[in-house]
Amino acid sequence: MTSPTTSNPAALTPELVIGLVSVSDRASGGVYEDKGLPALADWLASALSTPYRLETRLIPDERAQIEATLVELVDVARCHLVLTTGGTGPARRDVTPEATIAIGTKEMPGFGEQMRQISLRFVPTAILSRQTAVIRDIDGHSALVMNLPGQPKAIKETLEGLKDADGKQVVGGIFAAVPYCVDLIGGPYMETNPAVCKAFRPKSALRPAPSNENNA
Repeated sequence: MTSPTTSNPAALTPELVIGLVSVSDRASGGVYEDKGLPALADWLASALSTPYRLETRLIPDERAQIEATLVELVDVARCHLVLTTGGTGPARRDVTPEATIAIGTKEMPGFGEQMRQISLRFVPTAILSRQTAVIRDIDGHSALVMNLPGQPKAIKETLEGLKDADGKQVVGGIFAAVPYCVDLIGGPYMETNPAVCKAFRPKSALRPAPSNENNA
């Protein structure tokens, strides 16, 4: 699945590849329709202005399969960002964080901390969520892998943050930090739709917007 793209023959930036993984025994078994992958894909379509390609996977709550899927998405599909949904609670079969940490080479706990802070604005049970994030850096290729909540509403809230009735940001979403993180690990330069999520970078890391003027 690929987002809408604009023609830019001069662009030398490598293609941005994003992996989406929904972890659910029942959805992967056909008991009910998966809602995690569509929610992630819809949000990215609204938030990203950089062209990208999606790699999607729907798998059960099996730690070995989660680990193998994450490794395949980073090492083989060459994703720069992988977002998972589901399997982050305290139940016995919720093992997505364990699988994520196992395949990572560097932990990024701040993402999970902020997700819980956002969700606590709505439900006290947010403290039961165990979302985390890691960097996987193997053979010169790196990716940011993040665990997200399982519900579409919570996915949107944690990625985008919270705004008041006037549209002013009250709590920052986690995705605002993702483009710069991907920069730092050597991935493509990602740009966002500021009406949905304004990416933050230090001034020294900003790049000028591509010119639309044609050279004579």
